[in-house]
Amino acid sequence: MILVLVLAALVASAALAPFLERWLGRDAGWPLAAIFLVLAGVVASTGPQVVHHRPVLVQWPWLPTLDVVFALRLDGLSLLFALLILGVGALIMAYCTRYFSHGTHAGIYLLLTLFAASMLGLVLADDLVLLFLFWELTSVCSFFLIGNAGLAAAAPANRALLLTVMGGLGLLAAVVLVSVSAGTTQISVILRGFDWAAEPGFTALVAVLLIFAGFTKSAQVPFHFWLPDAMAASTPVSAYLHAATMVKAGVYLFMRFSPAFAGELVWTVPLVAGGLVTAIVGASLALKQHDLKALLAYSTVSQLGYLTALVGIGTPEALGAAALHTIAHALFKATLFMLVGIIDREAGSRDVRKLNGLWRVMPVTATLMGLAAMSLAGIPPALGFVSKEKIYASFVDFDGPEWVGWSLGGLAVVAAVLTFAYGVRLLHGAFGGPTVQRRLTEPSWPFRIPAAIASLAGIVLGIAVSTLSPLVEQVVLDTRLVRGDPHLELWPGLSPELVMSALTIAIGLWLFRARVPVDRWLQRRQLPFSGVGVFERCYDALVRAGGGVSALTRGLSPAVQVPPVVGSLLVLGAAGLWWGVPLAPRLPGASRVEDWIVVAVLAVSVLAITVTRSRVGAIGLLGVIGFVVAVWFLMLGAPDLALTQMLIEFLTVAVAVLALSRLPARFHPGGRLRSGAVAVVALAAGAGATALALAFTGRRGPSGVRDYFLEASKEETGGTNVVNTILVDFRALDTLGEVTVLVAVAVGIAALADGTPLLPGRLRSTGASPSGPIENRADNAIVLTVFGRLLAPVIIALSVYLLLRGHSAPGGGFIAALVAGAGIALAYVATPAPERVSRRWPSTALAGAGLTIAVVDGLVGLAGGSFLRPFHGEVEVLGVTLKGSTSLIFDVGVYLIVVGMVVTALRRLGSGLSADLARGGPGMSESGETSGTEHTDRNGGSE
Repeated sequence: MILVLVLAALVASAALAPFLERWLGRDAGWPLAAIFLVLAGVVASTGPQVVHHRPVLVQWPWLPTLDVVFALRLDGLSLLFALLILGVGALIMAYCTRYFSHGTHAGIYLLLTLFAASMLGLVLADDLVLLFLFWELTSVCSFFLIGNAGLAAAAPANRALLLTVMGGLGLLAAVVLVSVSAGTTQISVILRGFDWAAEPGFTALVAVLLIFAGFTKSAQVPFHFWLPDAMAASTPVSAYLHAATMVKAGVYLFMRFSPAFAGELVWTVPLVAGGLVTAIVGASLALKQHDLKALLAYSTVSQLGYLTALVGIGTPEALGAAALHTIAHALFKATLFMLVGIIDREAGSRDVRKLNGLWRVMPVTATLMGLAAMSLAGIPPALGFVSKEKIYASFVDFDGPEWVGWSLGGLAVVAAVLTFAYGVRLLHGAFGGPTVQRRLTEPSWPFRIPAAIASLAGIVLGIAVSTLSPLVEQVVLDTRLVRGDPHLELWPGLSPELVMSALTIAIGLWLFRARVPVDRWLQRRQLPFSGVGVFERCYDALVRAGGGVSALTRGLSPAVQVPPVVGSLLVLGAAGLWWGVPLAPRLPGASRVEDWIVVAVLAVSVLAITVTRSRVGAIGLLGVIGFVVAVWFLMLGAPDLALTQMLIEFLTVAVAVLALSRLPARFHPGGRLRSGAVAVVALAAGAGATALALAFTGRRGPSGVRDYFLEASKEETGGTNVVNTILVDFRALDTLGEVTVLVAVAVGIAALADGTPLLPGRLRSTGASPSGPIENRADNAIVLTVFGRLLAPVIIALSVYLLLRGHSAPGGGFIAALVAGAGIALAYVATPAPERVSRRWPSTALAGAGLTIAVVDGLVGLAGGSFLRPFHGEVEVLGVTLKGSTSLIFDVGVYLIVVGMVVTALRRLGSGLSADLARGGPGMSESGETSGTEHTDRNGGSE
């Protein structure tokens, strides 16, 4: 339970952050830092239990039908990352209090805390679905954190999001494959109980997907460019991103799945090769940077490459070295970023060509920078020295031919030499040489304390590195499933790795001494392309390709939209028939005489629509088609569908009345050639659809799904109307998603209702005053008005009745809402001034209330183990037994949403109608004939 409380406390802190910022201003970081520190202490208190091989576990049912649980697990690996997330997070929060100027920074505090919660959830997740959820949340949080820096950060934020989400798709594919094959989504069970060797092809595919996901997240070549590009973010964000959060997620993923893939060539070769290439490329790019922040960004790319290669080696020693270097990197990278932020704030620049001799005016800052740079460069007694020694030993002792181990060790030395050189360049560039800005002074101690703590921790832990042995040993056990002896000490004695360290320092010093020619040589070596440029070209090409596809159906005219869709369906159908799709024998009774009668009526109605020139006639014929289809549903035994279809037809009449009031009475005549072409297309589409329907329908017997719903409906939900129980019980989450879309549409319509005209252009009126019964609404609607006022309340009452009975008989929230909508539409159409009345109708408020009710009902279901789980039972009131279900509450929410949507649409369609009619109707002459002015649509066509 402690893990849930820690995670919930972080989420609560995120919600509290805006209020703290409003109260304390930028000093809101202090209480947030205290919360992070307390939570780190709570997690650390489980350390003795964890390092004695007793992980902390939490499991709650989440999606029981899919065997998905809300499972959190704190073992050695997750303890290591959790302490870094919370510990470094506390330092970053404290640093923010002085880095940011006075002003509003609620957003940054909120996002940083959510970022921490997402990353903490990722490392604690013991379920694949939960892991993927938090993985994506880290990408979303980083997108907002990077983009929060201003317009210049928008493009880098987009690139970071697109690349990491693209990797997330790879992770999702791996999650699905592993879940289906293993029969469970629990990570600890999969890693220890699934036989990965039984299916080499499957194992290789999953490994490749995980590598792709990790490479994009941890900025490995060729996806490395997004990380330096993201330096557009503020320095606290960069420090947290690089030291303890998102970029470490890929390394964590590799380490977590190491028990399954360690030793496999498909895992070892890409990780080792890609990691070492990234380490060398990142270090060489860092060495040529003049901006201190860019230098640190490429440094992170290089260090992540080291960690990736160590996980690829996969031996207990290599995994222990990866764990130790993860700690060292978090400490010195957080320190360096915070100090670079201090220099930027005080000196007004991060360019080493403009910073000289700051050690004379900022000696404390220079000392802290020197200590962190020692750990980066691997100089004793810093923790980075010990981790680098372990890295060298892991490469040299590679489990394979001896020459391979020494070759890998040599490449590691090359990367380390470059690291040493840019580490010294970092220190010398800011603090060496003659002092230029003599008026600078040290910043306040609160500004320096977070960096000082991280810097000194890197030295203290280097001297007392043996205190980390139990944790590192447990990490090895969790990532390799074998016990390892990390043997951590500052001075291990003479060894090959010590010689390699001495060689690294010597060559690194030589590179620093030759920094001028080396820098000149590096600046001349420019690749003909850049990662950002390649990404942008690929992105633009995809956008152009998408635009070309969408251009096929762009426009408001059906003549533009219909042919590509119909043509695609015909081609696919013809291809399926041509290649001989196997068809089962038709079932007896699949075709009846009465069905052909319905088809004949439909065919006549459709033919009549194609020849009529009257808009009212076309609407009437369309209604005939709708009612015939409803009768067909009744013949097939689907009363709910039939009722829904008829109600839609009623509402269509109301919509048609409002729409036709603004349009000419007759369609604009088309040319013979165009009409003939349209007729040919229509006949071809109809013939193709008929052939496909005859070929593929009536060939399947009753399904097992049908039988399940029929048998389980009453017992599981308490309802006997299977259609309704499917909508509000079995597939309630689908329904919730659909009605949420309706709410969004209602809000969009309401936003447009008062700001834009209904049509792109307004039909020009002749200016004639209404005179006849057709034009004079008040004289023509007396009967409709009287009966509308009488029938509307009855129809609303009927809708409530259908709502209450829907769980056991035809009805339900959607059908009841359509009935209510029909009553409201009747009252609306019968009202002389509908828009003035409708302004008082709370349309969007109804939709919002309905969505709130539906979500709250879903939360009640959590008491039974899952969201939207229904409860049903019987209650005796005054001797009468009443049956009830929480599904009725959900149905009430659906009812309100649909009613709100209908009312919103009526308001939009009726907007300005009275004024149009008062002017005699758009496009109507005094005699009722259409005027010569035609409405022109956006495509330039006329009606």
